[in-house]
Amino acid sequence: MSFSSLFDMIINSTLQIGETMKLTELAAYDPITIQCHDNPDADAIASGYALYVYFQSLGKEVHLIYCGRSKIQKPNLLLMLEHLNIPISYIEDTGAFLAKEPDGQVPGLLITTDCQYGAGNVTFLPAKEAAIIDHHQVEIRDVKKSEINPHLGSCSTLVWNMLREAGYEIRDTKLGTALYYGLYTDTNQFSEIYNPLDMDMREALPCEKTLITLFRNSNLSLQEMEIAGVAMIRHIYNDDYKYGIIKAQPCDPNILGLISDFLNQVAEVNCCVVYNETKDGYKFSVRSCVKEVQANELAAFLAEGVGSGGGHREKAGGFINKVLYEESYPTMHSEAFFSERLNDYFDHCEIIYAKEYEIEITGMKSYVKKPLPLGYVNATDVLPVGTPITIRTLEGDVDMMVEEDLIIMIGIKGEVYPNIREKFERTYEATRKPYCEDETHAHCNTLYEPTIHNRATGEVLKLSDYAKICIASGGTHIHAKELTGRVKVFTAWDEEKYMLGKEGDYLAVRCDDRHDIYVVERDIFFHTYEEVQTHE
Repeated sequence: MSFSSLFDMIINSTLQIGETMKLTELAAYDPITIQCHDNPDADAIASGYALYVYFQSLGKEVHLIYCGRSKIQKPNLLLMLEHLNIPISYIEDTGAFLAKEPDGQVPGLLITTDCQYGAGNVTFLPAKEAAIIDHHQVEIRDVKKSEINPHLGSCSTLVWNMLREAGYEIRDTKLGTALYYGLYTDTNQFSEIYNPLDMDMREALPCEKTLITLFRNSNLSLQEMEIAGVAMIRHIYNDDYKYGIIKAQPCDPNILGLISDFLNQVAEVNCCVVYNETKDGYKFSVRSCVKEVQANELAAFLAEGVGSGGGHREKAGGFINKVLYEESYPTMHSEAFFSERLNDYFDHCEIIYAKEYEIEITGMKSYVKKPLPLGYVNATDVLPVGTPITIRTLEGDVDMMVEEDLIIMIGIKGEVYPNIREKFERTYEATRKPYCEDETHAHCNTLYEPTIHNRATGEVLKLSDYAKICIASGGTHIHAKELTGRVKVFTAWDEEKYMLGKEGDYLAVRCDDRHDIYVVERDIFFHTYEEVQTHE
């Protein structure tokens, strides 16, 4: 494996932390009403319940409610309410509900959870003060008290993290089970998890797994079974690219996963998309059984510019915002949209298998790595040799074993990758200065700080607590060119997962190894390399 190349290929699209809303700020209000969206799902109920428990522990008068056309009817949700003792109230007549208040407004503070105050999927209740806690794309921008993170798999995760920041530790198994199930259902049984905070919550919560099994096995109604059956009869199939598309009737998101799992087992189908229309957009599920199509990457491609998507290599999903969709594709129906996007995905992408690829360097320029300050950790300073560890970052989990010569590197945007001592000493100058004392490092201010998980004991450590600064010595020379289209590169050291390059990124190859080919994101490239000036 070329670890020096791995430095350049593993990149980060980390969001910087801005001002965030704290639960301690909301605790200044009394009473507090927590409103789930109409026809609430497990995630809305769980996140609302967690807020209810927290504010009640502070001695506040708290109410957990939902509105809409009908009461909760799904059997798994009824079991959830019953077994976890969740005190949620259905407000059928909002007029009567507000008539109890002298000014016809919700008193104190109204918090909408898993939805946004004033959005179309939640009944509007006039309130003196309103706040939003949600994980969907931003729809409402004029509510000052807002905490919205669309990069999380569930609102349960967002609330869990806010509780942590407020110093509230979840010891109650019922509350832990509720949040666990909220994430479980909103990520299609964890198959669409791609944010490290989601993974952290899943591992940290006290949870009664027998109840999760009970809820899971009560998730499909006879009507939903019929929806799945009818959907599979009506499908679109592309023989050239071997993909399938199915549009289902409105149903629980988990049903989309069930249909896509079944469709992807068809011998002629290499990947598939199953979707349905909701009140505010399109929910879709993606599956792939070939290495040339990573489901998480395809999901992100489908939703680019109109929503969000992600997950795992084989299973993923996403959501397309109806407002953004209608602005971008005002005359296109949904079946045509997914077909066109899939065709574009396959039509305009080159695949490079680096181990056997003969790269043409004519037209490529020469570059050398800049002497930049980076972070490094001697793995043996953290845990003993032989310890199995997982480095958790915003880009995903990296599994490795602590070895005597293992160096864990931290790149200019917080990306984490392995190196070996001999190559490290040849390429970098080590210092003893703590990494996060240098304010130029974006890693110190990112939304998720990388952690080391000891897989043998479950212990979790902050990588930055052990990191020191090193300086790149400028000894790495490459040829590189700007990409004019999408490229997937299966590197010589990893033939199972590809690196994705987009227009504007750079395709690079080491001067001393023509099969050491990789992709560098555009802004990372110009931070990391400088062109070698030739003198004629």
